[in-house]
Amino acid sequence: MLAKFLLTATVILVAWLVVRNRWRGEGDAPPRLRATAHSRALGAEPLMPRGAVKLAAYGLVLLMLGGTGFYLFQDWQREREIVQLQVVNVYTGETERYEARRSDIDGRRFRTLDGRWIRIAEMERLIERERDTERLR
Repeated sequence: MLAKFLLTATVILVAWLVVRNRWRGEGDAPPRLRATAHSRALGAEPLMPRGAVKLAAYGLVLLMLGGTGFYLFQDWQREREIVQLQVVNVYTGETERYEARRSDIDGRRFRTLDGRWIRIAEMERLIERERDTERLR
């Protein structure tokens, strides 16, 4: 997860540096030549002023960062949620109940709130009880 975040931040940083260097390169030319070169490249005058484009870009970046932060917070909050687990022996029908954090469930094993690691046998079924629904594993 951290690697994905760092990769995204690196791509954003590189894109920002490229755009900044291009705009600085344009800034060295006299305004008359800049407008002429820009008009020739696009075939017309720009639709939006440069300041509005900058403001829209910064707004979009802030919106994406805010959305990413909200998504990460929700994911963190969900992983910290405590769920009730039932381990059912298929042959005998015997049921054992445990409580664990959602992040501590790993396939056929989990760690309870009191720190015990429980491994589920092939002949047992793990039932994860959420607030109003059940999910079989």
